[in-house]
Amino acid sequence: MLPVTLRSPVARLDMPTRADAPAITEACQDAEIARWTTIPTPYGPRDAHAFVDALVGPGWASDREYTWAIRRPSSTWLEGVVAFRPAHRDIGFWLAPAARGHGLMAEAVRLVTGWAFEQGHEDVYWECFVGNRASAAVARRAGFAYTGTGPGLIPGRDGTPVTCWKGLLRADGRSASDLPWPAAALDA
Repeated sequence: MLPVTLRSPVARLDMPTRADAPAITEACQDAEIARWTTIPTPYGPRDAHAFVDALVGPGWASDREYTWAIRRPSSTWLEGVVAFRPAHRDIGFWLAPAARGHGLMAEAVRLVTGWAFEQGHEDVYWECFVGNRASAAVARRAGFAYTGTGPGLIPGRDGTPVTCWKGLLRADGRSASDLPWPAAALDA
């Protein structure tokens, strides 16, 4: 598939390029991004170039993973990344520290899930490592229903299984679960 740009008054999503490597490298110095994702640590410019060259472009070309840079509408600076993997219909994301707390990530997730539904997907799956309250907050704001806790789709950085909070968002708007979000996943 050719890369698609998604827009709203709050966010613009487009394909990350090598020009975004400095912003990606800077954001990936954040301890919280390193803690809750499987990015290499330490993370350097070579990692950012490998991400763009080996994952982003080939992911779009093969329909394996669609990755977007998250930008504010009037800026070219990459604030974060959101990706959708059609094989498991799952979404993943991270946001740079300076961009947090403004609703940018929840809007990016809504844009991507809306696009996935337009492509014919009946639902979108989300998961995060247990304890990642920020990711859970984004999922809740974007409308995901909590569906339980269990082994994650993606292993931890060391290859071992991780326990994840899980959620599902249906295209038809029906709730995927009546389970309450765990207290540990709720905002303070």
